[in-house]
Amino acid sequence: MYPQQVIDALRHVRYPGTGKDLIESGMLEDDIRISGYEVSFSLIFQKENDPFQKSVVKAAEVALQTYIDPNVAAKIHIKKPTPAPSMKGGESKIHAKHIIAIHSGKGGVGKSTVTANLAVALAQQGYRVGLLDADIHGPSMPKMFHTEDCRPVSVEEDGRTLIEPIEQYGVKMLSIGFFVNPESAVIWRGGMASNAIKQLIEDAHWGELDYFLIDLPPGTSDIHLTLISELQLTGVIVVTTPQPVALVDARKGVEMFRNEKVNVKILGFIENMAWFTPAELPNNKYYIFGKDGGKKLAEELDIPLLGQIPLVQSIREGGDEGTPIVLQAGHPASIAFAEIAKAIDD
Repeated sequence: MYPQQVIDALRHVRYPGTGKDLIESGMLEDDIRISGYEVSFSLIFQKENDPFQKSVVKAAEVALQTYIDPNVAAKIHIKKPTPAPSMKGGESKIHAKHIIAIHSGKGGVGKSTVTANLAVALAQQGYRVGLLDADIHGPSMPKMFHTEDCRPVSVEEDGRTLIEPIEQYGVKMLSIGFFVNPESAVIWRGGMASNAIKQLIEDAHWGELDYFLIDLPPGTSDIHLTLISELQLTGVIVVTTPQPVALVDARKGVEMFRNEKVNVKILGFIENMAWFTPAELPNNKYYIFGKDGGKKLAEELDIPLLGQIPLVQSIREGGDEGTPIVLQAGHPASIAFAEIAKAIDD
């Protein structure tokens, strides 16, 4: 059973007061939880003692059993409408000294590669590191950590059943990629994706961490706002290439996080693919995407430049093989990531 099946079934239930279905009426809260044939969610009623409450709840139960499976057991909560949550994070649901989101304005700039290597670099320096792959529609961390065949197990903690993150290279990690068919596209609405992210945060056994890194989807979306409202972010690192089209989108990302309603600190820029260095000519630099574009943007916006990462074949190979380049001690790119990790700690 999937959240979308629940949503589709509830489209067959109409609220007598308006004649509209529950989804069209906006009565379904974004809190669907599924375990086998058991499902729980909340319905929002505008009136505290709504005369149609009992009949609507009963109709919803019948719809789930009719359009999904007769064995579905539903637990439906009644809620009153609540104001939109503040985008400034409340009490953190992750026990980490530093919660850092890694962002890019557009796809294809190597944000996930940077995140994976930065997480491992921090773990190599002795820190307890957690990593959340929040890119619901393009999860790549299972491949980059060579854990595609891993499946998280459940553990009991203080009477709660929690998801145990996968641990690799000293990094605790969760990704939606562990729970879906890697051959299939994840086609979820924004609310469903945000709900999945909440579960990976709240229902996981992360433990005590020094650093919790979040690999954000590119661009700006509901997921970004969900994470900002759910967590007290220490700050955001923006990844870009020197290419002008990437810099335009990077600037938009900075503007979003600096918006007074969001107000999340920008910890710095990382300029990825800063230059191309072929393996046979390790001392040569070819500025394929332009020179120092990220560095200049950082100076213009008064944001620290945490480092510049070259475009080398071994970085790409490490990502594809599930062995981040930072594992190769002495490699120039490995040294660069280690220095960025130290810069963040400073």
